[in-house]
Amino acid sequence: MSTADQSPRKSIFSETMPFEYRSSDIPRILLCIASGILISINLRTFVYAGDLMPGGFAGLTLLIQQIASSFFGIIIPYSVLYIGFNAIPVVISFLKIGKKYTIYSCITIILISFLTDVIPEHPITYDILLISIFGGLVNGFAVALSLRADATTGGTDFIAIWISEKYRVDAFNYILIFNASLLCIDGLVFGWDKALYSIIFQYTSTQIIHLLYKRYQKKTLLIITEKPGEITNTIYKMTGHGATDINAYGSYENAKRTIVYSVVSSGDLKPLMTEISSIDPSAFVNVMRTEQLTGKFHMPPTD
Repeated sequence: MSTADQSPRKSIFSETMPFEYRSSDIPRILLCIASGILISINLRTFVYAGDLMPGGFAGLTLLIQQIASSFFGIIIPYSVLYIGFNAIPVVISFLKIGKKYTIYSCITIILISFLTDVIPEHPITYDILLISIFGGLVNGFAVALSLRADATTGGTDFIAIWISEKYRVDAFNYILIFNASLLCIDGLVFGWDKALYSIIFQYTSTQIIHLLYKRYQKKTLLIITEKPGEITNTIYKMTGHGATDINAYGSYENAKRTIVYSVVSSGDLKPLMTEISSIDPSAFVNVMRTEQLTGKFHMPPTD
């Protein structure tokens, strides 16, 4: 059996399924609402207090607000800019990624846009280092909530998801290039101190996202077992991925062995390891991080 799934694959880009709501969509909606509220509160407490530059379109919105206010005396509502910047990515996402995915993302985007204008500014601390670290933690957690709901907080997240789905890579680090450009402009115009602290904010946020959201992270499994058939079937049933059986020779006991080789998503790893242990308690499992993968790799659709 090859490592590719043998069944027909569905993609996040497939729009052949009818657009309908189910009771299972309620948790997704609640996660999107929670994400929007948390990001808005984080902006009005940590980000505004530290005068930081968050990543993505949120950072671009704040940068334009600051430039308009400082140099032209014009106050532009956050909602006007944030919704405006997200308009084109939303349309592209609706056409190319998925209808539900885009609609649930819009819940978060709209909440962020209007709550950020409505919630009063209430700094928790004025220690810029604490603001950078804990603001990044809250932001990363809020973004991860939205991603776990198979949605996004908008802007560059749409781009990251599209790249990740199309090329099967974890693209969130690439968005740092866009964020770095914002930080350079912010540093040149308003000073480098806050720009450098913003790097701490963005790095912390990115690490939390990687910790909590593992859809595009992959693990390679090398399993030495006496029950290769059962374990191979379990991998297929639980993850949708196949496996390859490799005949080997155990030098210590001078006995024939079978190595089951497979690549799975990181999110599937923990329950899969538990099941493998129950099938063969004596199995020897080596788990390795997969940096790059080419070929077919089954990803469950988000819509």
